[in-house]
Amino acid sequence: MTTRVAVMSIIVENGDTVRKLNEILHEYGEYIIGRMGIPYKPRKINIISIAIDAPQDTISTLAGRIGGLSGVNVKTAFSSVIFDDKN
Repeated sequence: MTTRVAVMSIIVENGDTVRKLNEILHEYGEYIIGRMGIPYKPRKINIISIAIDAPQDTISTLAGRIGGLSGVNVKTAFSSVIFDDKN
């Protein structure tokens, strides 16, 4: 399986979507290396950073699902290194 490492930056402006976002992230848990969430109460937003190692199409699908949530913005930065795990 060929994978890439990427970082997703997520800004949640609609608190009603947090539960659905967490459900989606749970579905992709096997690929997530780490996650950091920061509630920014003065602005009533949540800032989340996800490190992920997965096939590029899996990362793109995850970003699309997250970006489709109401009041959620996501940007993805990919590593240029491609890994080919021969398990």
